[in-house]
Amino acid sequence: MYRMLLTDDERGQLEAVIRKRSVGAALARRARCVLLWADCERRVDIRDKLACNDAFITRWTQAFELQGLARLVSLHPGRAPVQPVAKLEARVLNKTLKHKPKDGSTHWSSRKLAAELGDVSFSTVQRIWRKHGVQPHRLQRHLVSNDPDFETKAADVIGLYLNPPAHAAVFCVDEKTAIQALDRKDRMLPLAPGRAESHGFEYKRNGTLSLFAALNTTTGEVLGMTAPRHTSEQFVGFLSDIVAGQPQGREIHVICDNVSSHKTELVKAFLSKHTNVQIHYTPTYSSWLNQVENWFARIQRDVISRSIFTSVKDLDKKLMRYIRQYNKDPKPIKWKYDNPQRRYSQFQ
Repeated sequence: MYRMLLTDDERGQLEAVIRKRSVGAALARRARCVLLWADCERRVDIRDKLACNDAFITRWTQAFELQGLARLVSLHPGRAPVQPVAKLEARVLNKTLKHKPKDGSTHWSSRKLAAELGDVSFSTVQRIWRKHGVQPHRLQRHLVSNDPDFETKAADVIGLYLNPPAHAAVFCVDEKTAIQALDRKDRMLPLAPGRAESHGFEYKRNGTLSLFAALNTTTGEVLGMTAPRHTSEQFVGFLSDIVAGQPQGREIHVICDNVSSHKTELVKAFLSKHTNVQIHYTPTYSSWLNQVENWFARIQRDVISRSIFTSVKDLDKKLMRYIRQYNKDPKPIKWKYDNPQRRYSQFQ
């Protein structure tokens, strides 16, 4: 049987390929096949040593004989044809954005979409989604303002943030209503290495409290007051506290929402008596324009969500203590509104 004869240089090149750690396993396997064949090893022995078949032996020994080591590197079985990238991306995006899963699911998962398309892997779907910023698993909520004077009212409020009147005080005012004084029936497990703080699932209601807050947009200071309920009388009393804390006759602008307790006859009577106070109402369903909502989110996160309150009095004490500590180093909110023309209604 004819066997190829290797020169010393050829044998040295093949042995060097086998020894190199940086060489791929496939190339090293081909080089070893050629060496075994040139050393007159039997086909059955080569098959056992390399876990290959006769076609593999024939293919790579003939390839080496035709062009040497370069042929072992360049010759490969190829890969299955792939779809053009743009066409594939268009298919995936079209299915994701314009169709729903047939099983009644509200959105696609990468594996579910890959199974639906048939010829695409789930990792390919993930790469395409990531490239185009598509996130079917996420859900955001929005509230569209139906106020016909949205732009006018929004511009008025934003103008007070960005360019307030000289020597005037601007306050963002609102109530955080029905804050529950919740006590836990089981003892709390404190934070420990490898364990998060744990609260018992069962709780006891000890009543509710409303928190009135006024955020000074210039200094960042917060004036707070608690009350059993949020009524128009309580709101007017809180406005009186705001006025009492400012120099007499100073111009005061109050930004608040459109809740009914802010528009009663008592409020009108207060405004007619205090001509230096002016209320600016945010557009309907636009509480995000009121900066005090940002501060309410902070006290909710820092105090309300995880604290244990043994009574309404205990709740009041902890809320007011937080406000006092906050006012020791207050920071105004840096307001930024990139596009005043943007409204969700334009996407409907």
